Amino acid sequence: MKSVSFFLSMVVFAGISSTTLSADVASGQKWYTKGCKSCHGNGTKGAAMHTQDEWDELFADGGAGIIKKHAGTPAEPYFNSDNFKSKSKDIRDFLFEYGSDSGNVPAC
Repeated sequence: MKSVSFFLSMVVFAGISSTTLSADVASGQKWYTKGCKSCHGNGTKGAAMHTQDEWDELFADGGAGIIKKHAGTPAEPYFNSDNFKSKSKDIRDFLFEYGSDSGNVPAC
């Protein structure tokens, strides 16, 4: 009986975990479409600009690399805002999920 309870607990945990993970990607896709699409194109084109490792590097240290890439552009104020800081993990999750080497294609 204990093993059945444990198994069911793990199934529920896995379901909750996968929903949480996909929520980050979905939220990132929403914010990408809202703020990045006008310059970088749809999500397929934008995410494919870099590999997953490159996205990790760009978003490391609070997004220092991506902030530096946008210095001197019309997007610079956004990347220095609290709004970017609060959304950067979700945006990173979306771009990472669909990076050029991921084999995944977003539906946006």
